[in-house]
Amino acid sequence: MSAEGYSSIGKRIEELERENQRLRTELERAIAEIERLKKALEEALRSGRRQAAPYSTGKRTAHPKPPGRKARQGVFRHRQAPPEEAVTEPIVEVPVEAIQCPACGGPLEAQAPEVVTVTDLPERVQPKVTAYQVAVGRCRQCKRVVRGRHPAVAADQYGATAHRLGPRVKAAAHLLHYQMGVPQRKVPAILKELTGIEVTQSALTQDALKQAEGVLGEVYQQLRDGVRRAPVVYTDDTGWRKHGEAAHVMVFDTPQATVYQIRDQHRNEEVRELIPSDYGGVMVTDRGKSYDAEALEGVQQQKCLDHLKRNIKAVVESKQGRALWFGRMLQDLLWQARQLWRDYRTGKAPNFSAEAERIEQEITHHLRPRFLTDPDNQRLLNGIGLQNDRGRLLLFLHQPDLVEPTNNRGERTLRYIVIMRKVSHCSKNQRGAEALAAFASVLQTLRKHTQGSMINALLSPALLPRPAPSC
Repeated sequence: MSAEGYSSIGKRIEELERENQRLRTELERAIAEIERLKKALEEALRSGRRQAAPYSTGKRTAHPKPPGRKARQGVFRHRQAPPEEAVTEPIVEVPVEAIQCPACGGPLEAQAPEVVTVTDLPERVQPKVTAYQVAVGRCRQCKRVVRGRHPAVAADQYGATAHRLGPRVKAAAHLLHYQMGVPQRKVPAILKELTGIEVTQSALTQDALKQAEGVLGEVYQQLRDGVRRAPVVYTDDTGWRKHGEAAHVMVFDTPQATVYQIRDQHRNEEVRELIPSDYGGVMVTDRGKSYDAEALEGVQQQKCLDHLKRNIKAVVESKQGRALWFGRMLQDLLWQARQLWRDYRTGKAPNFSAEAERIEQEITHHLRPRFLTDPDNQRLLNGIGLQNDRGRLLLFLHQPDLVEPTNNRGERTLRYIVIMRKVSHCSKNQRGAEALAAFASVLQTLRKHTQGSMINALLSPALLPRPAPSC
């Protein structure tokens, strides 16, 4: 065979070896992808069954935070001794039984005694029972019965309903359910264990519905009316269910009040129930489509920077080379804006106005309308650039004392609703949903203004502070 023949055979062998290596590499990638998909399918099938921790993310935190008070977060204080008038039992003398020092055998000399206390529950909390002897008279002519009246005795409290529970018991039960998130069916057992008072779940449910449609409902409506006069409102929403059907819990948090509402849909119509089209304050939201509706174009809005950061991060993590530049530059500029706001709030930004103007000019230039080669970067430019053109990206730099750069306040106020959703079946009907919204709104608002007993505060919700007359 000629030299040219051997040369062509050698080249062919090299080509086949390269092709073989390429196919091996693709096969390894395909095998890895198949294993990943098998694992994902197994997790999806498992999630459809009953699990011990169905809401677990399945990812372990690499460096979990230690328990207890965090460093540089508040001053450590030991438990304070109760006041002298709070001591209900006689002082118990505890003498030193040792005759000599147990360490060295030396003699002991008396020192000033130390008073220690143990605060505990009594073996049985004695409920307060008040008996009312109601005088009864009968008309000699028409035989009509006339009963004596007392503020604590209902007009129809006689016969089979002569013995009832007082408002403090019911307030404590509603506090356990609507504030602490205890399922309604467990509240009677807790009350019986701690106080000895027996009450049924249906009685508590009926009382909650009655209050939500009465005085508490009126206070709830006042809180709803006050949202539109607040200078700033933080809003968010999460999923809920009513009678097994999908619904939404929406929250509107202001400096003075917190208002929840449960609706079948989350559209701009539901938002405008509390935030009208002529709202004069600032609404801090996520990137939900409901807030970008034409009916809300005239409302000042601040889009949550955390949501924007997640959108940008998802694009940056999928890019390489020059395609990374757009997202990383935008991340850096938004980080500078947020850090400047933090420095201003802590008094560390003497040139705040100049720095804010510089950052805004750079972001506006970076988000100027143009065509990018990468489609994902173009999508970021179009979406975030539109919010910047509407003045909804850096509004917190124009009103740093009033507006925060994220809607974290709204997310925090939804947290206990999310926990309640995990341990309950949500709401059985519309009346139950309205009761939940009313009680949750009043209780969360009371927390903003109450330092003492929440039970006392719930018994007089009319003492809630009135909202500002206008924003």
